[in-house]
Amino acid sequence: MDRREFLKISAGVALGGMIGTRAVGEGEKKVNASKLPRWRGFNLLEKFTDRRNAPFLESDFEWIKEMGFDFARLPLSYRCWADVEDWLNLKEDVLKEIDQAVEFGRKHGVHVNINFHRGPGYCVNPPKEPLDLWSNQEALDACSFHWAHFAKRYKGIPNEEVSFDLLNEPARLPEETYVRVATRLVEAIREEDPDRLIIADGLSWGRDPVHGLADLGIAQSTRGYDPMQISHYKASWVNAEKWPEPTWPLKRGDNIIDKESLRKDRIEPWKELERKGVGVHVGEWGAFRHTPHEVALAWMRDLLELWEEAGWGWAMWNFRGSFGVLDSGREDIEYEDFRGHKLDRKMLELVQAH
Repeated sequence: MDRREFLKISAGVALGGMIGTRAVGEGEKKVNASKLPRWRGFNLLEKFTDRRNAPFLESDFEWIKEMGFDFARLPLSYRCWADVEDWLNLKEDVLKEIDQAVEFGRKHGVHVNINFHRGPGYCVNPPKEPLDLWSNQEALDACSFHWAHFAKRYKGIPNEEVSFDLLNEPARLPEETYVRVATRLVEAIREEDPDRLIIADGLSWGRDPVHGLADLGIAQSTRGYDPMQISHYKASWVNAEKWPEPTWPLKRGDNIIDKESLRKDRIEPWKELERKGVGVHVGEWGAFRHTPHEVALAWMRDLLELWEEAGWGWAMWNFRGSFGVLDSGREDIEYEDFRGHKLDRKMLELVQAH
């Protein structure tokens, strides 16, 4: 049997090692993809790349809840639980660490959103995958196989507690290409768990709504990184080391980018999608540690007010790290000690207020 044939039949095979589940009770609130709860929280990066591939920390979920939030997005690389040369051999010991994160979320009342930051055939970050998800059937079969496994693994856990985010930040693809791939992944999930809440990132790295997915019964995820001159100031991965120091509002040539321009460019197009019955959530946002702190806070405040007005939740990138409220490494603030970590109190209080 060749690899492709094995892929097609394997998605239906019972998979071991499932975590304990419970059915949704009649009295429980049902989460609807057409209008998401206003979940607010953070991205947790323990399995963001296979170079790290660490277990998730219960303390993160405990502190997220303690600080007043209820959402953890887990951007995952499939290379943490499978080898790039052997897509079908899943490593149960690593998958159990993701199970553990799901249980941490359930224990502490934090919704867990499982995202393929790197799926077989695609990642926004290097290295490039050996096969291309958007054009290669074997890659699409493999990605479908992985999502089918996750769907079977978490079947029975209510959508109030777990959701799936198909692929992180598809680039500038033809919409019909993305719709074809996303539709297949949704089908693979629903073959195992017809009721799972599914979210798809927008196109152009999550920035643009995808109207071609509106009839699939799934929600969509946008981003809060505009303008990049603020969110990614001095970020080496976007070659921003020599960008001029930003202000907010931001002057770009003869134009001024401010709260109202963000409303027009980043809110209104997504409200049009929402009117078609598609729930919206902001899956990533934040400012890199080199952005002057007061500029970052002023920009963040405007975004938070826009999202609060729109009724959308959000997840900062990240919780602990260079965009986060803990251990960000900023040099222009005084940190407060928080259980051995460095807390950005002003930033925390700002996001708590919205």
